[in-house]
This record gives sequence, C-alpha cells and structure tokens, in this order.
Amino acid sequence: MAAITLEGNEIHSVGELPAIGTDAPAFTLTNAEMGDAALADYAGKKIVLNIFPSIDTGVCAESTRRFNAAAGSLDNTVVLCISADLPFALARFCGAENLNDVITLSTFRNPEFGDDYGVRITDGPIAGLMSRAVVVIDESGKIIHTEQVPEIVQEPDYDAALTKL
Repeated sequence: MAAITLEGNEIHSVGELPAIGTDAPAFTLTNAEMGDAALADYAGKKIVLNIFPSIDTGVCAESTRRFNAAAGSLDNTVVLCISADLPFALARFCGAENLNDVITLSTFRNPEFGDDYGVRITDGPIAGLMSRAVVVIDESGKIIHTEQVPEIVQEPDYDAALTKL
C-alpha cells in the first residue's frame, strides 16, 4: 500500500506500482467510443500510462495537455490517459481542448485495473478513484519507468517519463 497525500492529508492506494523490469499487467478498459481497448492492442509500441483521479481537476487536465503536446513527436509511442471518468467526459474534454494525440481510457467497467496497477485509492474523499501515477512500458511489454506522484495535486515528472522513451 502506497501512502500518498491529498492536499497534505494522508490517503492510501491499494498497493504499489508494478516493479521495473516486470511484464505490464494486462488490462482491458473502455475507450471514447464505448468499446474495449486492451494493453495487447498496443503491442510493439512504447506506452505511457498517464493515470489520474479525474479529468475535471486542474492537474489532471494539465497532465493530459502536457502528454498530448509531447505525444505527437514521439516515435512508435502511444500515450494512454486513464481514469475512472466516464468515456463521455474524457472525450468531451479532449474535444474541447483539441487534444488528438492521446487516447483516453476509462476504468468504469474494469475497476480491477486500479488493483492490478496498485493505484486504486482506498480511503479519504476520493476513495475508489485512481491515484496520480505514470507508468512507461517498452515495446516488449516490460515496465521501464514508474512514478507514484506523492501528492495528488502535484504534477508528475514529465521529463523523467519522456526520457525513458
């Protein structure tokens, strides 16, 4: 269980992020068209998982914008923005912001993602949502970078993740 904070108040996630060098846990999530999107769909690509509580917060929105800005110039790489938000909300945000270089995925049908990646928040006012984390997966499906952001209202270290690509 990871101890993180929300505006200075301690909260916890269900576990720890997957270890560097291990295979990325398989998942199937819901895409903007209400269809399934699986990790296997991106086989052979480098993958950035931008995981966050809700697109309707400033920091989550900014991380989506920042990764979108970087995604267009990344070779053989896909950025997946993952939260428990409904696909409609994620699509509405990206449409309004003209963000076309990231893919949004929702855990609403598949909450086990939060357990498998150790990011489901277990207590506090946002229990059940995902913590803010970044996971980078190489072309062979191995975890090559993780960051559990220690404070929910803090942005992730974009450069640390992007330099792994």
